[in-house]
Amino acid sequence: MFQTYDEALAWIHARLRLGIKPGLKRMEWMMERLGNPERKIKTIHIGGTNGKGSTVTFLRSILEAAGYSVGTFTSPYIESFNERISVNGTQVKDDDILKLANRIKPLADELDHSELGGPTEFEVITAMSFIYFAEISPVDFAVYEVGLGGRFDSTNILTPLVSVITNVGLDHIAILGDTYEEIAFEKAGIIKEGIPVITGTQHSEALAVIAEQAAGKHSPIYKLEEEIRISAHEKTSKGEKFTVSTPFGELANLEVSMIGVHQTANASLAVAASQYLIESGWVSAGESEIRKGLEEAFWPGRLEFVSENPTVILDGAHNTEGIESLAAELSTRFSGKKVHIVFAALKDKPLDSMIHRLEEVSDKMTFVSFDFPRAASASELLEISQSPESRKEDDWKTFLTGEINGMQEGWILVITGSLYFISEARHHILENIL
Repeated sequence: MFQTYDEALAWIHARLRLGIKPGLKRMEWMMERLGNPERKIKTIHIGGTNGKGSTVTFLRSILEAAGYSVGTFTSPYIESFNERISVNGTQVKDDDILKLANRIKPLADELDHSELGGPTEFEVITAMSFIYFAEISPVDFAVYEVGLGGRFDSTNILTPLVSVITNVGLDHIAILGDTYEEIAFEKAGIIKEGIPVITGTQHSEALAVIAEQAAGKHSPIYKLEEEIRISAHEKTSKGEKFTVSTPFGELANLEVSMIGVHQTANASLAVAASQYLIESGWVSAGESEIRKGLEEAFWPGRLEFVSENPTVILDGAHNTEGIESLAAELSTRFSGKKVHIVFAALKDKPLDSMIHRLEEVSDKMTFVSFDFPRAASASELLEISQSPESRKEDDWKTFLTGEINGMQEGWILVITGSLYFISEARHHILENIL
């Protein structure tokens, strides 16, 4: 048994060596041995390629504004590992991580020597979250973010009150498939018999797959730009303002403090989900709670201003769709500024298209790498570049310190790419520079 938090965390992280092992049998086995804690929690399940974390945050904030205790299970983390399991935005304590790891380790040891094989890091953390929300810190609701895909994701042992699929993009193609239809089929795997699904998917072929799966499960489906409509969108100094209409009613002049037109879509999905929960009698809330929840929602590392003067922005744009959203904002909101982009990414991403799109909206780019098993080197990224204004830096910490301290007026610094890198960069900037 572990004696300290550090021992427990080291054991959890060591299970990364098992990689990604799609399938639910290990989770089902552990849950049965634990007394099925996942069945004791009222949950909302959120999947998709982009926008999952923001949608989780919007919905959590709305439910909190209505007076409920809300657990969230998210990945990856931005500030500390413990934030992956949180209640009302407060991350699980080190002592509870220790308790949870000691509950799971004997089961993991047994699985290690079974035909099923040992649980992965993500499976261990998922199992820990179920125990935490059901027993250690019981919550009114828990909002679960899918880790990868959906159909075989370890969170998919849930039977939620409502499912949300934000969108479908070409990410993790080596695991999920290399077409929109194949990936949509995996994402749609979270749809449960008779449980409503709300989706922001815009790609027609992907949407057709999700609609087909919903029909097969007799699940009502509410689609963005059909049953859910956004209008009167305008940018504000620190966010977005818009009106949303759903089958459950219209809310005008909603405001969010998260930047980007894509956040109006994420917020609208959260609004529709909360309205469904209200209509179904699961939640007691009204328009004021929805408005307050949206206004107060905050998710670090998503077009986040970590400094106003000089202007430094962090954005975890880690795939094609994320890069496109970032590029759109840089072209509109910051059209009068000179843009310097610092970029780090994992090797298994569509790096050519991501880098070339960023070069279209930047005045110069700097490529860096970071300590992560699948991280692309700065040299590999620079080789893809087509701009004479691009360069690489081998020591990103020293570079960022000098760049931020020496920024000239009229420039903005945008640090983007892998969420794992954004987590490290955010910590370094806030602790050592600003």
